Amino acid sequence: MANVLITGASGFIGSFLVDEGLKQGLEVYAGIRKSSSRGYLQDKRIQFLEFDFSSREKVLVTLDECKKNNIRFKYIIHNAGLTKAQKKEDFYNVNCRNTIHFIEALKEADMVPEKFLFVSSLAAYGPGNPDTGEPVRNTHEPKPIELYGKSKLEAERYITSLTGFPWLIVRPTGVYGPKEKDYFIFFQTINRGLEPYIGFKKQVLTFIYVRDLVRLIFLALASQHVNKAWFVSDGKEYPSELFAEITKKALGKKTLRFTVPLFLVKTIATIGERVTGLWGSIPTLNTDKYNVLKSTNWRCEVEPLEKDFGFKAEYDLEKGVAEALAWYKKEHWL
Repeated sequence: MANVLITGASGFIGSFLVDEGLKQGLEVYAGIRKSSSRGYLQDKRIQFLEFDFSSREKVLVTLDECKKNNIRFKYIIHNAGLTKAQKKEDFYNVNCRNTIHFIEALKEADMVPEKFLFVSSLAAYGPGNPDTGEPVRNTHEPKPIELYGKSKLEAERYITSLTGFPWLIVRPTGVYGPKEKDYFIFFQTINRGLEPYIGFKKQVLTFIYVRDLVRLIFLALASQHVNKAWFVSDGKEYPSELFAEITKKALGKKTLRFTVPLFLVKTIATIGERVTGLWGSIPTLNTDKYNVLKSTNWRCEVEPLEKDFGFKAEYDLEKGVAEALAWYKKEHWL
């Protein structure tokens, strides 16, 4: 039986990757930290491996145990990473340096898989040109606007510099679905009858439902492609107002709509960052977040997905939001 190691398996995307791997009949190894919750990983077929990616030597400890038990991985999905951090350096340490430690250990242990798929992000390239409205493409120069995206880009650059290493990279746009916590805040706000907007310029957003993303990832692993990267979205574009309208309709809510000027958001972000910076931490609303909120073009190319895999998303935003909200209600998040 072919197997797959999924790092970051206890998180939002990771738990769906585990479910899809099992669905496809693979032997699934869930790579987690010692402190990780196993709440979303209850299937008895899951095999757990504890990893500490903070050094090559610590990764080797786990890999050596695998070798002793005759475990070698056909596929590895490196999904572990940080989207939020208390300290700025944490983004680089976790998203880039830990990836380097992992790959160096795989090479030293002679455990390089047939495919190593790195879950990156559209944030590694940043938003598209606001004037032309052109989608972000693989041929464009990456211009990340936040520390998270910069750390993902650095990891990508290391991976793509390797010789004889079978990498694949996916760069999803906004990923949403059951268990996700960032878009959930927006759903929660709408549920409370509030509909906030940042700035007066129209934003174009793109999304990918988590089930579509994990399906695409396994298509990439099973394909003949190697040393290639793709942006991933559902292929549609959504004005921010439409995202709100879809959510209001699904929740049956009326809202108070209001707009916060960009200059006020920037002022709050700058002051908050300076104050919390005294303790070495980052506030939720910071200058990075401001850069994201003010960006108006989050389009990305999806034609290569259809060309290489015949991929078409099964979920548009309306279908995905309805399913996600049903889960939040069932689990009493809403």
